[in-house]
Amino acid sequence: MKLSKRAQNINPSLTFSITAKAKEMKKQGLDVVSFGAGEPDFDTMFHIKEAAKKAIDDGFTKYTPSSGIIELKEAICAKFRRDNWLDYETRNIIVSAGAKQSLFNMVMVIIDPGDEVIIPVPYWVSYDEMIKIADGKCIFLRTNNFKINPQDLERAITPKTKMLIFNSPVNPTGAVYEEKELKQIAAICLKHNIYILSDEIYEKLIYGKKHVSIASVNEKIKKLVIVVNGVSKSYAMTGWRIGYAAAEEEIVKAATRLQDHTTSNPASISQKAALAALEGPEDHIAKMVYEYKKRRDFMVDRLNRIDGIIASRPDGAFYVFANVSKFYSDEIKGSMDFCKKLLEDAYVATVPGLAFGDDHYIRLSFTTGMEHIKRGLDRMEKFCEKVRK
Repeated sequence: MKLSKRAQNINPSLTFSITAKAKEMKKQGLDVVSFGAGEPDFDTMFHIKEAAKKAIDDGFTKYTPSSGIIELKEAICAKFRRDNWLDYETRNIIVSAGAKQSLFNMVMVIIDPGDEVIIPVPYWVSYDEMIKIADGKCIFLRTNNFKINPQDLERAITPKTKMLIFNSPVNPTGAVYEEKELKQIAAICLKHNIYILSDEIYEKLIYGKKHVSIASVNEKIKKLVIVVNGVSKSYAMTGWRIGYAAAEEEIVKAATRLQDHTTSNPASISQKAALAALEGPEDHIAKMVYEYKKRRDFMVDRLNRIDGIIASRPDGAFYVFANVSKFYSDEIKGSMDFCKKLLEDAYVATVPGLAFGDDHYIRLSFTTGMEHIKRGLDRMEKFCEKVRK
């Protein structure tokens, strides 16, 4: 039996594999502190779960239109107007089984074999894999303080450039782009007629700054921007698998045809839950942000007190991207080795920066309780002291 070249070229997600290994160690009775998970540790709000229960009781368990129910699309349009100053109609919206599927759909309907896609480094682990599946070519763009330098972006563009993948707040660094920076990037993409696939899944998890969608810069760039978002992060609904995208009608129609033949509709019950999330109260988000900010500040300060580690303070999302390259040696050759030894020796799970395109770093999530964070970082400090010796 021989697998397709496409299948052979797909790499497993290192974030999932690290989390799976940590869970397996926990099952064995080991006291593992995990900083690997990219999901909130808060529970889904009561009114959202009640909406899902009602959907089941009402028998709302059949197929829906592939691109999502009209009520949910209307709520998404209202959300865009309310939060992002973006005016979309329901024909511009597609609902998918998570923001990841929304991103994948858009890559598949826009990228042809040989098309170049610019991906700023560091990047979320699945971007380059999606481009490879579509037979596109990844053009990795080094960033300056984790943000795109407009001059570097301009130099990276060729006649084959079809798309820029854009993410703010950024996973894994937590960088948040200011409106002035967005206008510079938008002007370059508009000049060269390049699509922007804008991943805005962490938009509500921001500390002291404001999220601005690059699609809102002006009406011209809006036609080239595909905005992807979802309910996973802001509403603590990772397992419900509801994401959505907004784009020009022709793009949404193409993505809908693709979804017709892959997953069909996202789960009917989850759609009703997402509707309740978007139309209901959002008091919990402020509480999440308040708690995550405390954890962020503690983690960054604690990491920077460990000799050899440099950690910048993220403005959004719930990750710290820490430089651990001073610990590399013949035994620890990169971030993979560092994370592996840290897990095996200190029972602390982190994600290697190699997964995000930068081998100097590791990613730590602060979506776990403060006591766990303290315990994990104490172990990490002892591990680093041992490695230095």
